[in-house]
Amino acid sequence: MTDDGPYGADEFATVPRIDGAAGVPDAYQRLWVPHRIAYIQSNHVEEPDDGCPFCRAPSLPDEEALIVARGEHAFVLLNLFPYNSGHLLVCPYRHVPLYDEATDDEVREIGALTQTAMRVLRADSRCDGFNIGLNQGRIAGAGVADHLHQHVVPRWASDANFFPIIAETKALPVLLGDTRAALAAAWPA
Repeated sequence: MTDDGPYGADEFATVPRIDGAAGVPDAYQRLWVPHRIAYIQSNHVEEPDDGCPFCRAPSLPDEEALIVARGEHAFVLLNLFPYNSGHLLVCPYRHVPLYDEATDDEVREIGALTQTAMRVLRADSRCDGFNIGLNQGRIAGAGVADHLHQHVVPRWASDANFFPIIAETKALPVLLGDTRAALAAAWPA
């Protein structure tokens, strides 16, 4: 170690300086993800009087609820706290907690909307694959355990890095409203 700190004076030569910026340059890269503040401020807990977000969403304008498409028995909306950009949820309108309690019509439409979501995401964002799944019950990881919802998460060959593992952080390059608008425009009529 030198008198210049643990990295030495030469280590900071590669760190860009911003004139007028406060602080001393360091070796850290900054990733600004302002959309995550909603999750942080929610304290990860829904207020008891809020009701079910998936029952409430269809009564709101599509832009406000982040709804991408509506069917007869189910609808598609963006996950408010996505794993990746374009992370969609396919939900029945009916408040039902488990897949085996869904009607045949709901199951068929959830499946059809999931297939369309995959086609739209592949065309719009050129993803390389998908994670598709249902977390049934809180013990299985369902954030909203009382309302059935299927995750459709687009994946890219280059989307995994150390951030989710080491820093518990995901880099999301597109804002939710912009993603919703692009996917809704690409959704077949």
